[in-house]
Amino acid sequence: MYCSDQNVKKLGFGLMRLPRRNEEIDIEQTKEMVDLFMAAGFTYFDTAWVYGGSEEATRKALVERYPRESYLLASKNAAWHNCRTREDAIAQFEGSLARTGAGYFDYYLLHNLGGDRTRLFEDFGLWDFVLRKKEEGRIRHIGFSFHSTPEELDRILTAHPETEFVQLQINYADWENPAVQSRACYETARRHGKPVIIMEPVKGGMLASPPEEAAALLKSAEPDASYASWALRFAADLPGVITVLSGMSDLGQMKDNLSVMQDFRGLTERERSVLEQARQAVVRANLISCTGCDYCAKTCPAEVGISGSFAALNELMLRNDRQQAAALAGRLVGGKGRKPASACVGCGRCEQVCPQHLEIREQLKKAAALLGS
Repeated sequence: MYCSDQNVKKLGFGLMRLPRRNEEIDIEQTKEMVDLFMAAGFTYFDTAWVYGGSEEATRKALVERYPRESYLLASKNAAWHNCRTREDAIAQFEGSLARTGAGYFDYYLLHNLGGDRTRLFEDFGLWDFVLRKKEEGRIRHIGFSFHSTPEELDRILTAHPETEFVQLQINYADWENPAVQSRACYETARRHGKPVIIMEPVKGGMLASPPEEAAALLKSAEPDASYASWALRFAADLPGVITVLSGMSDLGQMKDNLSVMQDFRGLTERERSVLEQARQAVVRANLISCTGCDYCAKTCPAEVGISGSFAALNELMLRNDRQQAAALAGRLVGGKGRKPASACVGCGRCEQVCPQHLEIREQLKKAAALLGS
């Protein structure tokens, strides 16, 4: 079954990494970004209750300012986060509707399925729940986001043919990544006839500032193109894609993405070859594949600044400047009120929810040793 909104332009506004001022979401800049996005003819917005403050910002910047029929809104249910009962999980849906004030969701996702998380959605009867909400008109399309193996994806889609779409992490760096398996998961979804919404096309911003070797390849091939534009075009060029979500954090990123996607053009064979070379260069850089989603931070009892520590480790690998990397850790960890890597208690809760399947505890030990934190 194909979703009916087939005219969705292939750029979605991911509301996970909204601009901030003094650690609070900058609503005025978010309004400007929404206005630019809508004026350019794009309509798909993606939020979630686990994106702290995002649903409230969506209400203020979008829902209260535009007619409901003029945009498409997606939100999500994360049954694995602080839910002990079915009632806890169902309350997420009602809470999301209340916070956004949207009345209904055009797309509603069971969020971050994979591994032990998948079972909770079954245990809490959420598949039946979202089908009932669709019958009531409070959800238009039901689907799920997924971070696991193609084999598990095949099992879920076989068990739940009512799924109308799948949201997958797809970018050129992860296309053949054995931990993410972007290509194999995409091919599995298409084999089941499901359209795909793409998340993390720029890999949490990593591909907007790729390793030096990859950057040189892309700049040589197209000097005037941003690095992020290559990543967006790779994702949007795939058949069967509803839209490509970009978690834009400021007006500059919005303008760049709109310039790429307003009059979208596919990739040539030469450009595909360049991206394959860039992919291999990213692999050789051996960076930690953290996208900064911070699901780990939401579960960490020691309040460790995990993503900030990993950003600092990546900086060390790229620049080989320990002082600069330690200073970055100070800004991104202590500066944001989080504890240093050395505070990790080794409980492993972070690894249970990490979409990238990272060995977080081992990497934190490395950060503590190399960065003195």
